[in-house]
Amino acid sequence: MSSAAVPILMYHAVATAPNDATRVLSVAPEAFAEQMALIGDLGLTPVTTGELAARWRSGRPLPARPVLITFDDGYEGVHRHALPVLAQHGFPATLFVSTGWIRGAHDTGGGLDTMLDWAQTRELAGSGVEIGGHSHTHPQLDQLDDATLTAELTRSTEILTGELGTRPVSFAYPYGYSSRRVRRAVRAAGYGQALAVGNALARRRQGPYALQRVTVRRTTGVEEFERLLHGSAITRTFARDRVLTKGYALVRRARQVRRKAISSRV
Repeated sequence: MSSAAVPILMYHAVATAPNDATRVLSVAPEAFAEQMALIGDLGLTPVTTGELAARWRSGRPLPARPVLITFDDGYEGVHRHALPVLAQHGFPATLFVSTGWIRGAHDTGGGLDTMLDWAQTRELAGSGVEIGGHSHTHPQLDQLDDATLTAELTRSTEILTGELGTRPVSFAYPYGYSSRRVRRAVRAAGYGQALAVGNALARRRQGPYALQRVTVRRTTGVEEFERLLHGSAITRTFARDRVLTKGYALVRRARQVRRKAISSRV
């Protein structure tokens, strides 16, 4: 792994019995524990998203063999299953939460499985987990008009600040989708860095608002996981994903053009 490239691992749910909606992107607790043990055995140094970006921004060197452990959405298993393993190894991580999916105040529904509540989220924040923004209702941000986009970012940022007592500095795009307009809005909302997907190693030249991550799935075995950490076989592993993503991007773009054409005639 080049010193200029950093693996940013993207997890979602950690669950023994995930539902159909989260199964593919859910990791079994035993697999997660094995993966964290491997990170320790290989001598990698986990850092948070905020720390990576701050060091790249300032030019300060990163620790030896850095890796990022990130979770999206805010599933309850991150507290139940992942936190004890992270604490055992002393690993920091970053959790990106959709505030409307967290149980309790501000809950809009829509969570795909059992979600965290705010007490659990605060416990994670107090245990070395950076809490970042992931919008309020988890929409495709690049499909929203300017006012709705701003409202999604503002609402989630205000809720996180109020519930946790600190303003979030890192953001992850729901579904990984962004655009130049979305990235500008995320920056204007006060975030210093943002993560996409991309299924590639993160590099400083990607810019602080388009850092790429590697997806960890239920089918990711320990040997494949080690290859992902080293940056090898990523192109082959995610080749089908890239084809599907490009195809879906064309469909989404066509839908967006059609919506604009319809609205202009109204």
